[in-house]
Amino acid sequence: MRSSTPDIQSTRNKAYWATVASLLALIALCVAWELFIAPIRPGGSWLVLKVLPLLLIVPGIFKQRVRTYQATSLLVWLYFAEGATRASSDPALASQLMAGLEVFLTVALFASVSVFARTYKVPKTKVA
Repeated sequence: MRSSTPDIQSTRNKAYWATVASLLALIALCVAWELFIAPIRPGGSWLVLKVLPLLLIVPGIFKQRVRTYQATSLLVWLYFAEGATRASSDPALASQLMAGLEVFLTVALFASVSVFARTYKVPKTKVA
């Protein structure tokens, strides 16, 4: 079965919007988590700086640069590891819930950037 260009473009557009939504949600979650919802120290902590790498990739994501999507697929696992660790070890329930949401958003982000990047590696079909 051969994929047509409109199908690929449609998939790419859906993956783009899913990537933008999950990335912005992850940034907002990390900022809110470390400053307001369940900071390590009252009044917020310097751990909020963990969003800087995510902020650095935003322009490349908006410009749909494939290399940025590929790099994001590697970077996102740092946030997954943090979320998984804090979900299982943080004593505060609010922090555990934020960590669970972080894990969910990182998996969604990974899936969407993978689909987006994969649309550029469409296998060529042989003509018989």
